[in-house]
Amino acid sequence: MMRHSTMDTPAGPFTAVVSGDGAVRAAGFTADVAALMLLVHPDLAGETRPATDLGAVSAAVRRYLDGDLAALDDVAVEQRTGGAFMAHAWQVMREIKPGAPVTYALFAELAGRPAAVRAAAAACARNPVALFVPCHRVLRTDGTLGGYRWGLDVKTWLLEHERH
Repeated sequence: MMRHSTMDTPAGPFTAVVSGDGAVRAAGFTADVAALMLLVHPDLAGETRPATDLGAVSAAVRRYLDGDLAALDDVAVEQRTGGAFMAHAWQVMREIKPGAPVTYALFAELAGRPAAVRAAAAACARNPVALFVPCHRVLRTDGTLGGYRWGLDVKTWLLEHERH
């Protein structure tokens, strides 16, 4: 059975949902577990129960918030999608370093499909495990923020946090 936990952060409440083996299946800056579960692929969805702490996942988030910007790099995530490009793009997104955001165009290029800028943007928009797969590190081609499911104020906070 999956477990979920919400913690307070400077950017607002952050909830993670983990599988029985501890892989993150959903995460975002919300306390609404039902909304998070809507982002999870049906093959990975199911019942989740509250937990006060998610062990290594919660510890990694705390370390990240305390300034260890690499703390989330090795946290296992479990995502599914209907397409090979999106799965690959999510993997590539994890390689974008803190403090070094990229544009959607560069992200598409890094993902191996330079002409697929819209598909790259869709990978960001459909990412169910925010923070662990850092879609906040992808910006519009002109350098402006673009969108972010959890709000531009949260995206701004994350990018500022990673600049220092």
